[in-house]
Amino acid sequence: MKRIPRNDVCVIFTLILAVAMTPMVWAEEKAWEDSAELSYVQTSGNTDILTLAGKNSLKYRFSDQWTSMWNIGALYGKTDGDKDSERYYTDLRTDYKATERIYYYGLAGWFQDKFSGIDSRYYLGPGVGYWFLKGERHYLSAEAGLNYAREDYTDSSDNDFLEGRLWGKCEYVFNSKTRFSQTAEYLQNFDNADKYRINALTALTTMLTDRFSLKVSYEINYKNEPIPDILERTDTIFSVALVVNL
Repeated sequence: MKRIPRNDVCVIFTLILAVAMTPMVWAEEKAWEDSAELSYVQTSGNTDILTLAGKNSLKYRFSDQWTSMWNIGALYGKTDGDKDSERYYTDLRTDYKATERIYYYGLAGWFQDKFSGIDSRYYLGPGVGYWFLKGERHYLSAEAGLNYAREDYTDSSDNDFLEGRLWGKCEYVFNSKTRFSQTAEYLQNFDNADKYRINALTALTTMLTDRFSLKVSYEINYKNEPIPDILERTDTIFSVALVVNL
C-alpha cells in the first residue's frame, strides 16, 4: 500500500481534528450553530490522485435581529505527485433582520487560488436581501450589494475596483432528512464591463444521524477575463462530503 506523504498526513489530521472538535467546543452554547464538511479522495495505480477539501460555517445569533457567520474553507489536490489544485478562502458577514422578509448585511472576505491566477483577493461591502418564499418546504431569497475589491494576480499585476454583487438561493426540503439547494452569484467589475464572475453551487444533503449528513455538491466558477488570459475561464468542483451539524 502506498504511503501518504508526511505533509498530506498533517493536512488530513488537521481537517479531521477540526470536524471532531466542533461538537465539543460549542455544545454548551445554544446561540451557536456550526456545520463542518470534510472530503478525502486517494487513488493509486496508473494514476495517483489525492484530493482533500474542508469547510466550516460558524453562526452566532446575538438577538432576533442580529446574526453573524464566519466561513472558512480549503481545497488541496495532487496528481502523480504534482500539486494541481490549492484554494483557500474565508469570509465574515453580519446580518440585520429589518422585517420578516427584508434584511441588511455587511460582508468581508479573502480568497486565494493561484491555479486560477488569483494570488489574493480581498473584498468588503454592504448589501440588502429579501425573502421571496419562507415556507415549510420552499425557500427563495436574493441579495444585491456593492463590494470594494482588491485582486493580486500570479503574473505580479494587481487591481483595485468597485463591483456590484447579485446573489440568489433557492432551497427545497423533500422531507425532514433530505434537502436540495441552488445558489448563484454574479459579480460585475464597474471599471471594466467585460470583467465579471459567476459562481454557482448545486447541493443535495441527506441526514444520516442527528449530527452527521452526507452532502453531494457541484460548484462552477466562471471568470469572463481571467488573468493571465492563458487560463481557462471555467473551474468546476464535484464533491461528496461528510457533514457534522451542531
